[in-house]
Amino acid sequence: MTMGFLDHLPALAVLLPSATAIVLLLLGDHGGGEHNLRKLVVSGRISILSALIGLVIAIQLVLQAGDGNLMVYRMGEWPAPFGIVLVVDRLAAMMILLTSLVALPVLLYASGGWDGQGRYFHALFQFQLMGLNGAFATGDLFNLFVFFEVLLIASYVLMMHGLGRDRLRVGVHYVVLNLAASALFLIGVALLYALTGTLNMADLALRVPLVEGPDAVVLQVAALTLLVVFGFKAALVPLSVWLPATYAASSAPVAALFAIMTKVGVYAIWRVHGVIFGDTAGASANLVEPLLLPLAVVTSVLAVLGALAAQTLPRLVAWLTVASVGTILMAVGLFGTAAWSAALYYLAHSTLTVAGLFLLVELVAAQRGEVGGRIEPASAVAQPTLLGLMLLLAAASSIGLPPLPGFIGKLMLLQASMGHAQVVLVWSVVLLVGFATLLGLARAGSTLFWHVRSDLPSGASGASTPLVAATGILLALSVAMSVFAAPLQHYTQAAAEQLLDRDAYAAAVLGEQGGADARTTRPYTGATGARP
Repeated sequence: MTMGFLDHLPALAVLLPSATAIVLLLLGDHGGGEHNLRKLVVSGRISILSALIGLVIAIQLVLQAGDGNLMVYRMGEWPAPFGIVLVVDRLAAMMILLTSLVALPVLLYASGGWDGQGRYFHALFQFQLMGLNGAFATGDLFNLFVFFEVLLIASYVLMMHGLGRDRLRVGVHYVVLNLAASALFLIGVALLYALTGTLNMADLALRVPLVEGPDAVVLQVAALTLLVVFGFKAALVPLSVWLPATYAASSAPVAALFAIMTKVGVYAIWRVHGVIFGDTAGASANLVEPLLLPLAVVTSVLAVLGALAAQTLPRLVAWLTVASVGTILMAVGLFGTAAWSAALYYLAHSTLTVAGLFLLVELVAAQRGEVGGRIEPASAVAQPTLLGLMLLLAAASSIGLPPLPGFIGKLMLLQASMGHAQVVLVWSVVLLVGFATLLGLARAGSTLFWHVRSDLPSGASGASTPLVAATGILLALSVAMSVFAAPLQHYTQAAAEQLLDRDAYAAAVLGEQGGADARTTRPYTGATGARP
């Protein structure tokens, strides 16, 4: 069958940033220095153009997925589950679009000077986009591991971009911990393959329910191993201690991009533990349900306490990142379509808001002289009205004040928890975390804009218009989620329902091998994983 241009979009979403990164490497983007200034400018323009094209591709993917189409792209026309396959449903399309919506403003911000603080910023940025898009689009666990490693390798260098003692110290910890997590990922994947003979997600959803007896116990060990890996990536307690220091030490545009990176861990938990090991997984059904909700609750509570205790603006926002992950995983841990719809909506809001906050706090810190990002009285900030209103807007949405998207997302979560056994716990934690977030951000805001020391020299000149505009784009996108709340809720509800339609997913990916009768026509043959 002849394929049209639109049929190649799932692959183009991954190949475009990869090809862009290669072009930038060949161009020789060496960062700062007079001799390389022209190359840096050209690299920045190429990178921004690529991100803009990527945004167009992502929008088209969402439009196609929004109609219920499940786009399957088989590399080399090899049939699944034997070949590499990319699968874009509503969830994957939404995550790819969210990545593009964060990436473009962040690139505009970074082109204001941060990209010249080290070598090959734009090439590394594009490699990370490749890893992110690939992780969201891939249809098998091994390639999920591959794309994890691509985005992590790029993040290792980006995290230390601009150098500095703090970045080097925290960066070493970040690399070592992620390498350990990657080793566990391989172990978990190997166990899954040994027991099922496949790593294709659609095939796994059909074959996992057939694993019984002693093999099921080993299979559950593999699933819990992957939960540790994905929980580390998502910053789920007790695996979240690395994130605040890492994000706070990173440059503002890098930390803003990292706001979407934690969601890869959330996405993987959704795919693997919410779907493959969901309520149709036989002896391994709902394996993590007793664990996920309590861990998410503890994550939110400890994170907001960390935000209250934070002494710097970047660390405050980093802790809010962890708190948002806890809120999202609380919704995922309720295991229902309404709760998953709330999780998707809140995930998009929190990613855009946190990314905007990372850029905004640097704009403020840059005008406070030696005090920088420390939450203590300093000289007056230039542009206090503009920056103060932007901070107020982001804070109100993070807290969950109506009619902003943070309020809508939390309201959806609270409504979805009605009738659940842990409804009192969920309501208590969501409201408590919102109130504590209010206290933390109010303390920071009042210190920044009200407690001004007249004995210190006045702040620096106002931030450049492109930097403020890039930050404003992210915050405006978050506000737009309130304006278009109804169609967005319809989309997230449909995405949650599609996630649970395992038979339709299997039929689309596996073709004649998939479908509702696949469990009976393709019986499990033991730990060798041999196919009938």
